[in-house]
Amino acid sequence: MSMSTMSIQTENKICTSCNEKFVIDEGDLLLYEKVGLKVPSKCFNCRTKQYFIFSIFGKFRKGVSDLSGESLITVLPNKLRFPIYKSHEWWGDEWNPMDYGQEYDSSRPFFDQLKELQEKVPRPHQIGQNNTNCDWCDDVWNCKNSYLSRSMDLCENLNYGYRCIKVKDSFDIVYSFNLQSSYSCLECHDSFNLYFSQNSRDCIDSYFLFDCRNCQQCFMSWNLRNKQYCIRNKQYSKEEYEKELKKIKMDSHKNLDILKTEFGNILKEEAIHRENQNLRCTASVGNYMTNCDKCINVFSWEFSQNCRNCLRGLRSKDCIDMSFSWNLELSGNNGVVDGGYALKHSACSIAKYSEYVDMCKDVEYCFGCVGLKKNKYCILNKQYSKEEYEKLKTQIISDMKGREEYGEFFPYSFGTGPYNLSNGIIYFPETKKEEVLRKGGYWSEEDLSQIDGISTNDLPDSILDTGPEISTQALICPETNYRFNISEAEYVFHKHKGFALPRLHFDKRILDKMKKVAIIKNFPYRCFYCHKDTNAYYPPEWGYQKIACEECYKQNIA
Repeated sequence: MSMSTMSIQTENKICTSCNEKFVIDEGDLLLYEKVGLKVPSKCFNCRTKQYFIFSIFGKFRKGVSDLSGESLITVLPNKLRFPIYKSHEWWGDEWNPMDYGQEYDSSRPFFDQLKELQEKVPRPHQIGQNNTNCDWCDDVWNCKNSYLSRSMDLCENLNYGYRCIKVKDSFDIVYSFNLQSSYSCLECHDSFNLYFSQNSRDCIDSYFLFDCRNCQQCFMSWNLRNKQYCIRNKQYSKEEYEKELKKIKMDSHKNLDILKTEFGNILKEEAIHRENQNLRCTASVGNYMTNCDKCINVFSWEFSQNCRNCLRGLRSKDCIDMSFSWNLELSGNNGVVDGGYALKHSACSIAKYSEYVDMCKDVEYCFGCVGLKKNKYCILNKQYSKEEYEKLKTQIISDMKGREEYGEFFPYSFGTGPYNLSNGIIYFPETKKEEVLRKGGYWSEEDLSQIDGISTNDLPDSILDTGPEISTQALICPETNYRFNISEAEYVFHKHKGFALPRLHFDKRILDKMKKVAIIKNFPYRCFYCHKDTNAYYPPEWGYQKIACEECYKQNIA
């Protein structure tokens, strides 16, 4: 009898990795059956952690191609287990991934054989396609003239960006879509000339906004709707607003720090925070979802239907247990996949009806392959007929089940870099070196600090007291001791806007912002308005005092 024709019970389990209790509910069980996955033995956090072994947030560095010797820029670490080619070389015809094909050996664990293959097959130095002048970027798609940015699509002249779509002429932008000429924004959308703001939309010529909609010429304000000329939520005339704004000196680093502290206190003491940041979602549970239906335990996800236990992705349907993945249907147990149908236990691939594929593009009916492009009926990069493929695949799955391998995601030893230089650290900052090494993963001990430069603490307080030559000066971040520079374009932008120069390394600035949207656990609160119990995605240590349930938020703010 199939699971769909009998009574389904919620399963209470103990995670085989962390020993914590967790629940597999009826909806999970139905979707596991639909996708064709076994019920996991690890909890959601431990499963998700493992998917991040393929998601690098490394330090940009220079290197050379193992094929041509050409120089390249990558976030992959110095010591690699596999060859690295420039992206255009990887996509080119100068090498053939089928040349690395190997016979399956039934006497050995399949994962051991697949890892041997993985370490032979080249990987591209950078993820992404269709970019112009984006050498100092990674995971970028259809972008132009961008610098030191990651995870973005359709962006132009974006510097120090992370997870952005359609952002132009901007700096220090994180998790934002459709911004132009903006600076230091987090989770902001459809805005122009927006600065130092968070969770705001459809705003113009404004500073330090939180949860504002359709506002223009506003400063240090929160929870506003359709307002103009407001300062600290107080209405001004146009003349009064402009007069008051001239008094605010953001060219001074000291003054700007005072403003940032005030803004942080407003978030704690004055702003109303809705229980989640979902927009246009129905029958869904999670946070930072947009246009989703029937998505449960899903975070930072857009335009999807019937997905469960997913983090960071979009445009998917009937998917479960995935991270950093998009454009998928009827798929699961994947990390960092770019699209496909009926794709399982895979990474960095676009594939259909395939399992355990890594860095494969546009393949079908492949099992345990690495680096293939437009292939079909392959196992361990070796070609088979359809009949041979099905027979051998059945044998391998049987062998894997006997060794308790089948249905598990790639082990930590398959990771493309050190875990402490992956996006996993953003979402699981408590992860320890001992844990990763115990599971067979990698951890960087490299000292990335520098002393060849001047501390940014020694820069002039005001940008007005600096000149363009500052772009030639090596700077040292006082918190990370990383060395960085103020680029010429960055200096021109800050000088034009009248903003003090940044003191922290750009990676530190990005990671600090991401902490606000990386919470995948809710906490108990009482609604500020109705005093009923509710759950919200704000750790108590943030100190937010005014949390509103969805209904009260809509009645009083939206």
